[in-house]
Amino acid sequence: MRHNIPTALATAALLVGLLRPAAAQTEEAVHGNLPVVLAPAPSPKRLPRFGVMADVGLPDGLIASLTIRPWKWLRLAAGGGTNFVSGGWRAGITLLPLGEGPSASFEYGGYQEGDANPLSRTVGFGSSPALQRFGYQYMNAHLGLDLGSRRCVFFIHGGITMLRGQIHNLDASIPATNADNTSGTTEVVVRQDPNAKAVGPSLKLGLIVYIR
Repeated sequence: MRHNIPTALATAALLVGLLRPAAAQTEEAVHGNLPVVLAPAPSPKRLPRFGVMADVGLPDGLIASLTIRPWKWLRLAAGGGTNFVSGGWRAGITLLPLGEGPSASFEYGGYQEGDANPLSRTVGFGSSPALQRFGYQYMNAHLGLDLGSRRCVFFIHGGITMLRGQIHNLDASIPATNADNTSGTTEVVVRQDPNAKAVGPSLKLGLIVYIR
């Protein structure tokens, strides 16, 4: 009987050694008398990256864009639209330090030359030869607020814009006068269309829908 005790202890030790790897493989641990199954922590759900964006504002006009969000704090967009005179385009980058909420945007765009007289008459400013070829490029620097982060984002952005373009038919827009400001035969001749720059406020509202 005494000789069987060491043999039994050796057998028990062997069985314990064989059972430990199996327990590790099934990721089971014992807490007190109850078995506990260890499961991996769930990974956070990835934000959709690709979407479509629509916004309206000044001097942007009405723009529809494709947008990509490689990281939650960065958004890129490019698209085209109209300022109700001609067609144009715009590309930009938006930084969101918190993934949503406060934002900073930088954009560059432009519109082809078109006749702005119909729009000018509609809003009550009349016609002018200088508006027959109206076009410009612009750069926006905006701060804003972006509400939402997963599927739908509404935003309002505002700041400053710099416009740049050429003024055409300027000589035809200046009435002929003489020295005492009465109608006369003196004419102003502009041999080269001047370049014009302007800096002013800018504002736009928009909506983004992420689809993938």
